Amino acid sequence: MSIVKSPATSKEPPDSGGERHRLTVTGGLAALSLDAMASVAYGPEAIVLVLAVAGGAGLGFTIPVTLTIAALLGVLTFSYRQVIAAFPAGGGAYGVAKAYLGRRAGLVAGASLVIDYVLNVAVSVAAGVAALTSAFPELLPYTVWVCLAVLALVTAVNLRGIAHSARAFIVPTAVYVGAILLVIVVGLVRSEPAVDLQHQVSNLETVGVLLLLKAFANGCASLTGVEAIANAVPSFKKPRVRRAQHAEVALGGLLAVMLLGIAALIEKFAIVPADGGTVLAQVTRASLGDGPLFYLVQFATVVLLALAANTSFGGLPVLAQLLARDNNLPHFFALRADRQVHRYGILFLAVTSAVLLVVARGEMNLLVPLFAIGVFVGFTLSQVGMVRHWLADRPAGWRWRAALNGFGALLTFVAAVVVTVSKFSEGGWLIVVALPLLVTGMGWINRSYARIGERLELGKTPMPPRPRRSLAVVPVHAVTRLTRDALSAALSLGDRVVAVNVTHPEDERQARAFVEEWDRWDPGVELVQLFDAHRRLDVPLLTYLAQVPEPHVFVLIAEVEPEHAWQRMLQNQRGAVLARTLRRRTDAVVCRMRFRVSGEAGSDRRPAALGSI
Repeated sequence: MSIVKSPATSKEPPDSGGERHRLTVTGGLAALSLDAMASVAYGPEAIVLVLAVAGGAGLGFTIPVTLTIAALLGVLTFSYRQVIAAFPAGGGAYGVAKAYLGRRAGLVAGASLVIDYVLNVAVSVAAGVAALTSAFPELLPYTVWVCLAVLALVTAVNLRGIAHSARAFIVPTAVYVGAILLVIVVGLVRSEPAVDLQHQVSNLETVGVLLLLKAFANGCASLTGVEAIANAVPSFKKPRVRRAQHAEVALGGLLAVMLLGIAALIEKFAIVPADGGTVLAQVTRASLGDGPLFYLVQFATVVLLALAANTSFGGLPVLAQLLARDNNLPHFFALRADRQVHRYGILFLAVTSAVLLVVARGEMNLLVPLFAIGVFVGFTLSQVGMVRHWLADRPAGWRWRAALNGFGALLTFVAAVVVTVSKFSEGGWLIVVALPLLVTGMGWINRSYARIGERLELGKTPMPPRPRRSLAVVPVHAVTRLTRDALSAALSLGDRVVAVNVTHPEDERQARAFVEEWDRWDPGVELVQLFDAHRRLDVPLLTYLAQVPEPHVFVLIAEVEPEHAWQRMLQNQRGAVLARTLRRRTDAVVCRMRFRVSGEAGSDRRPAALGSI
């Protein structure tokens, strides 16, 4: 027995050519952390909006609430660092939940991440365009079109390859991070006296625990995107695990510094929500003034909010590939293009996000209430799964690691409940409905693949192949070159070839003329003439095929391939209709042979290859 290798497989290992399209640590931060980085623009504001309800007493809790979120961020960063090591194939919460909590929990985690990725794209694009239209109000009537244009740009960059997109986003990411750190440093060293809110912090009864929980849940929007690096470990260059872990730690550290720094400045300058300006803009003005640096920070924020969608474009296609590999999504999501991108995952994300933007008319406030619900479901399942991981493997230090993950699971579960309850009437019910529907859909896909696999006897060694007598049937209606080429192809397919002509009983004269012409031509192929009173082509052919003795039947449908696309409207489409009927109602192998009419008349061009079965 010999094995023939194609030239493409003998040149280099399958993965070596795509290594240059993968991510470094810096590229990983630029490609996969923009969502988390840009959340600095709206995370602290989400906290202040809730606490401002209780006045100065509530605003005094800005730093404590942010410290709690930063502590949770530390737990999540450490946890996902361990997830990266335990699941180098990627998948994040999906991989952990599937391995340690069962397939159903894995589907819930996967569905929650899919929803979060889609919403992240829509929210990020809408937020960036909202900041842009605030600076240029003349664009406001075209909000939806601007949103779609930004989405199309990000999609096009990602279709070129994730490494290309990473390089494109390194500079704006560095400018944004540098600008925010500049705001924090300058603001902290300014000599203006801080506002004394300490006496208000102690008055917990005035603020209320529920209000603090809601502020905590709102502020946790800053944590969305923390899991994206763990979901996309295969996108990194070798050593993939180490690079992904370094990127995860760098993301957690930078995000914690920025969140705590902005919170400190909010209390120092007594920033409160105001119409016509974001909290970040007020903090920037108080720190840097109204000069060029203020506009630099604002412009960098606009760019990052628009580009934060890239986190989803880096994470969801890899997650969808894993779900498809496990038969939970259609298998085409696992296909890769020549630039190592999962094109169908990218296109799915772009289309669904575009639909959301159009339905919401590009308004960020209609999308934000839906944003954080799904991600906390994934966080909780991931943390619980890692607890099971430590309990099962019990490496050195497993007790404190399990305790840390258990504490994180408790915090993320509380956040998930609070966010869902508080946002339910504001559109959160859509996620509550969509999540089980998506899980149900993936379960149905999995069962469908299981049934197909059972029919194909996957995992079993089949009997050796044996030849079977075969019949090739060719529907004909005239003696032409197309008929000749179709019969020639059929003679190479079947042991017996039959030409079938279907006609109407009232067309007896035309039927007799066709038989006479066939006899004069004498192609050496049996002709069977069928009559149907309703001028149908499929039913008589189905009846005939049910009576043939051969166990293996080919039906060869010859069609003309037009020279120009517009000429397709001139065709009667009988071949397509007949092919669909035969595939649905028989076990025959249906072949569609396309005869190309381009070229000089009378040339002896061969017909195109047989169409797909």
